[in-house]
Amino acid sequence: MNFYSTIDFKPKLVSAMRDYSFDKFKADLIAGIVVGIVALPLAVAFGIASGVNPTVGLITAIIGGFIVSVTGGCSVQIGGPTGAFIVIVYGIISNFGLEGLAVATFMAGIILMALGFFRLGTIIKFIPYPIVVGFTAGIALTIFSTQINDFLGLGLKNIPGEFLPKWAMYLSNLGNIDWMTLAVGIVTLSIIVFTPLISRRLPGALMSIIIVTALTAFIPTVFPGFQVETIGDRFGSLSTDIPAAKGFTLDMATINLLLPSAFTIAILGAIESLLSATVADGVTGVRTNSNTELIGQGMANIVVPFFGGIPVTGAIARTMTNITNGGRTPVAGVIHALVLFAIFLFLMPLINMIPMSCLAAVLIVVSYNMSGWRTIRSIFHNPKSDIIVLIVTFGLTVIFDLTIAIEMGLLLAVILFMRRVMENTQIREYSGKLEVDENSEMTHHEVLNLNPGITVYEIDGPFFFGVATKFDEMMRSTPHAKPKVRIIRMRKVPFIDSTGIHNLETLIRSSQEEDIQIVLSGVKENVREALIHAGIGNLIDEDHICPHISVAVEMANSLVPCREDSVLTPAAL
Repeated sequence: MNFYSTIDFKPKLVSAMRDYSFDKFKADLIAGIVVGIVALPLAVAFGIASGVNPTVGLITAIIGGFIVSVTGGCSVQIGGPTGAFIVIVYGIISNFGLEGLAVATFMAGIILMALGFFRLGTIIKFIPYPIVVGFTAGIALTIFSTQINDFLGLGLKNIPGEFLPKWAMYLSNLGNIDWMTLAVGIVTLSIIVFTPLISRRLPGALMSIIIVTALTAFIPTVFPGFQVETIGDRFGSLSTDIPAAKGFTLDMATINLLLPSAFTIAILGAIESLLSATVADGVTGVRTNSNTELIGQGMANIVVPFFGGIPVTGAIARTMTNITNGGRTPVAGVIHALVLFAIFLFLMPLINMIPMSCLAAVLIVVSYNMSGWRTIRSIFHNPKSDIIVLIVTFGLTVIFDLTIAIEMGLLLAVILFMRRVMENTQIREYSGKLEVDENSEMTHHEVLNLNPGITVYEIDGPFFFGVATKFDEMMRSTPHAKPKVRIIRMRKVPFIDSTGIHNLETLIRSSQEEDIQIVLSGVKENVREALIHAGIGNLIDEDHICPHISVAVEMANSLVPCREDSVLTPAAL
């Protein structure tokens, strides 16, 4: 067996190297340097917001970003920590500690690789959009909530993790606002907002951090009373030592305890990375291999925990920065990781000087950009089912947690989808005469006479468990006298599931007990194979499974001699 061809794992770096040139390298070099600089404040901020040391965020961006670029299926994807993981990571650390986070991230990596191995990358893209928007907006609001303490300089300790108690504490302590800290946050926000007006190539987050950090370092020399909390004040001097790989304990009790969190990380990582890749494909015109991308993301999340890192996924903002600065191959992502590594080795003392309120302002802007309020507004013009899914997913994300939100959102979306399919699937009943239109399996318009005692039931849509129940109820509640022959017209049934087969089998058996013949018409080949495989051919003769309605009616008429004509009576249910 050719393992490489069996597993859809074809890293873009391998194909990019086949026709790589010096011109491409120059473009990737510039893009990689720019993205590395842009990624620095975000990696540090996401690390702090997740409840870990800022060094951890940087290590995650270095190792995770490198692996994603080397093994991923997208040419321009930039991997690293993102805002989407802040909520789930903070919750895991609070409940299970850093080792629990390592185990959950490791298992999430295995799940992601499994999704890629089983070629489920394409399917992940089809998770209902209202769910994605709902929990993304919920995460954005949660991130915003976590930054209020540092932005306002409230100095609160032991802040509740839950949304409502957290805001209750904030509101009760508004009198403790540190106005110097708030001023630093407002200046940071202003710089981020106005930088694009000067030049869209300038990274607003980085520019604000450089300017504000320089100002907060200079102002105390003029005004000795000016003081705001910095990264160094809270975390001490950050280490520049390369972390050694460390193991963690894996046992069934731990796995069972952390599996829901791992599943949430995996699904969230898959959605965000493939969403980022899809956006990138639209700009570059290069198609991402979704399965390879998931495998690459899985590898990154398997390796990162051994170095104390947090979950990794594709970052849309950094990926777009890469594209706009000329990056076209995974080499740019590799360079971005090397730039961050150089900063880690030589510039960490400067990172110690960054004010906490400055980072809080950066994350507030990140949360605003994540919120997608314009998209939410547009979804409110969609069907009510989409609005319900959005609101429920958003509410569960904010009030409870992402695990519950994703599980319930998916469940609700499935239920509403089945309801929509059932509502659009029609079952029609005919007796007396049947008009065969030109769009049927017949080649011309024809009216078929049905002998008395023959009823035709036409199913228009998939014959899955919901429709099967609907059809069964119709059979049992029909007000007409019991027919001698039932023709089930299945020309518009694209597939049938096990419940549909079971209900059909039950109908055939109960009809035979009542001396009613069953004839199937217009059965598609895949449906016919499913019926024969399930043993339906043992209950009725195979010649009772007819390819055309004319054949089915002819057979039914031969089983029930004609005595008088009837009138067509359609009933759409």
